[in-house]
Amino acid sequence: MSNREDILKNTIKRCQEKHIIIPTYKQMRSPELIPDKIKEKLKNIGLWDLNSLNLFRITWKNEPTKFGGGFGGVNFLELPFELTGVKARVIVLVGKFFPTGAHKVGATFGPLVEKLVTGKFDPTTQKALWPSTGNYCRGGAYDSYLLGCESIAVLPEGMSQERFDWLHKVGAEVFATPGSESNVKEIYDKVKELKAERGDSIVNLNQFEEIGNALWHYAVTGPAMEEVYNSVKQDQNRFSGIFLTQGSAGTLGSTDYLRGKFPHIKVCAGEALQCPTLLYNGYGAHRIEGIGDKHVPWIHNMKNMDLVAGIDDEPNMHIMRLFNEVAGKEFLINEKGIDPELIHKLELMGISSIANMMGAIKLAKYYEMTEDDVVFTVATDSMEMYQSRMKEEQERLGDFDNKSAAVSYEADLMGIGIDHMIEMDYYEKKRMHNLKYFTWIEQQGKTVEELNAQWYDDNYWKSQYAKVDEWDEEIMEFNERTGVLKEYI
Repeated sequence: MSNREDILKNTIKRCQEKHIIIPTYKQMRSPELIPDKIKEKLKNIGLWDLNSLNLFRITWKNEPTKFGGGFGGVNFLELPFELTGVKARVIVLVGKFFPTGAHKVGATFGPLVEKLVTGKFDPTTQKALWPSTGNYCRGGAYDSYLLGCESIAVLPEGMSQERFDWLHKVGAEVFATPGSESNVKEIYDKVKELKAERGDSIVNLNQFEEIGNALWHYAVTGPAMEEVYNSVKQDQNRFSGIFLTQGSAGTLGSTDYLRGKFPHIKVCAGEALQCPTLLYNGYGAHRIEGIGDKHVPWIHNMKNMDLVAGIDDEPNMHIMRLFNEVAGKEFLINEKGIDPELIHKLELMGISSIANMMGAIKLAKYYEMTEDDVVFTVATDSMEMYQSRMKEEQERLGDFDNKSAAVSYEADLMGIGIDHMIEMDYYEKKRMHNLKYFTWIEQQGKTVEELNAQWYDDNYWKSQYAKVDEWDEEIMEFNERTGVLKEYI
């Protein structure tokens, strides 16, 4: 009997004891495929509850309610001209209605489940290690709990207090490393130290290198955008562009799917202007939590990008206040005539979500897009995770009144320009791709051969994403072996 089979038996027993069923990617993409008995059970379960059936809520299609919701269409906002200053239609997928309030429960599902169902991770003897600058380790700790695994979170001490409080709540072992958003090397150093101390008792699920992260977005987020586009498009509309910040590059995996469906789209990757790694080989600290980490993720397909844009964190924080302070909301409703219902939904966009909106506007302005163009981005999480940041900004800059709102609207929102953007030719893409060498080959033990394959082998990325069907088969076979699913059919 192989060691892998022994591990699988341990995992199957754990899932039987804890009554765990693992959803397929097809079910996360199309929740109508979820068994009716599971949907009935979910009517008595809260969206954030530590209940394994909430694995079936790892989808963009949850009913937007905190308790007992079913499934519907994709949650999204369309932002009007009065908010964006561009004629193009700007559509934002909303991540708040995932368990934990962020789509990272999907990004972490892929890496962990792939190892569980193939016998590469033993939940009875190993801990899942989630190195992250924020939501990824929250999603990882949550998924670990639901899948009967123990977890370790490693994240910078400068991240918001809400993240630390929540991690302790789900029982994760937490290590805070020096620095803030851009201090990823310090995270890696801590991971190396933990691996040296504990050996095989921990499994590193690094979001920047685990293809399961990007694969989930390829399989679920890309089709969600396609579905929204098909539901809202009018006669002359075209799917023209997508802007996403480069954090782990996981969400950018959706663009490989979309490129296959809409070959002419423009894909723009964003980063904090204060940490312009792609733009200028630069470095620095910034306040847009969840993006820009002084290196290029292993799973970022640079060949699929068309542009890179820098997002200034200072206007970003001002817009956060404009969208969330009472005076800001009143200004947008009373003086700009924007629908109050939409204004009250702007809290669905957290700090990095606002950066994504800013980037979508830059993209639309760069190409002088018209009413015929539709541009997509995502709201990774909501303001629920950033109330401490609001207080910090109030202490730093004082009260936010009508005048502050008017200035922020004109300068920070309408004033978004096409500065700090690169439209990439072949060698710009290659320059950015080559930056992977210094992190992944020199520090993290990857091979030059695979780095070159990512660039020169036309089949490399296709073969990575083709694994989604194989993984669905593995999940179904695993559920068959545990037998738990039979109770719900």
